[in-house]
Amino acid sequence: MTDTLLRIDASARTEGSTSRALTDRIAAKLAPARTVTRDLSGGLPLIDANWIAANFTPEADRTDAHRAALALSDDLIAELKAADTLLIGVPVYNFGVPTGLKAWVDQVARAGVTFRYTEAGPEGLLKGKRAILAVASGGTEVDSPIDFATPYMRHMLGFMGITDIQVVRSDRQMVDATASSARADTDIEGLAA
Repeated sequence: MTDTLLRIDASARTEGSTSRALTDRIAAKLAPARTVTRDLSGGLPLIDANWIAANFTPEADRTDAHRAALALSDDLIAELKAADTLLIGVPVYNFGVPTGLKAWVDQVARAGVTFRYTEAGPEGLLKGKRAILAVASGGTEVDSPIDFATPYMRHMLGFMGITDIQVVRSDRQMVDATASSARADTDIEGLAA
């Protein structure tokens, strides 16, 4: 059983979304003691010049305006740090991730907080967590040359230290819905609770 699950839904659709249906099924299988849900369908603020200035100002020197600019990022990172398992719904939009999910990544990938630079290269600071990507697509096959969503999410999670990553696929739904559903069933069945 997972102690704390951070569920992130990124589909713009709140009804009829395959990725949301997958995250529902996976969350039920994991039977977490506690679930925190972050719905990105309404979008997140994009990082801007104020956010960047605040982020690169040493914490001891930050003004109230700096702290305000980073408040959402701090909250999102706190959710991430508190979770044992991340469950991320990843609908594939135009071969990549939805803008809300990209904005979430931008808010949580912070030098000195979720990763750091060392002499040997970047080091992720969020080790010991598990991530499950619930990937849904109409025509893009997961891990094919035109899938930029799944490799991106694996890379960014790994960059922050999360390397135990499993993928549940419901891909190519518009090509063969039956086969897509069967792949998802097999992947969910193979997940450890």
